[in-house]
Amino acid sequence: MKKANPRSKLKASTKPEPTRCRATKSVARSAIQIGVGRKVQNGTKIAKVISLLRGPKGATIDAMRKVTGWQAHSVRGALAGAIKKKLGLDIVSEKTGDVRTYRIAS
Repeated sequence: MKKANPRSKLKASTKPEPTRCRATKSVARSAIQIGVGRKVQNGTKIAKVISLLRGPKGATIDAMRKVTGWQAHSVRGALAGAIKKKLGLDIVSEKTGDVRTYRIAS
């Protein structure tokens, strides 16, 4: 007969379980409504990019880089992934001269 290894038994934890961080009402109020049922917290880098894209002229990659501190490929990835796919916003790009601007379609 095989003996049970005393180390394999789980000990009852004496520590209380950690509480989950829940969004408070003040945090919920500070979110901006994006599309149908989607919200983005104010002050986040994605929210800053969205506010630039909602401007009348839109925004360039360089403008979004300065606001977020990201590299150009990270800005383009955020446009394609977080903003276009996850949030479902339509992004329009227009090239005037040598400068390409992006904006959210109305």
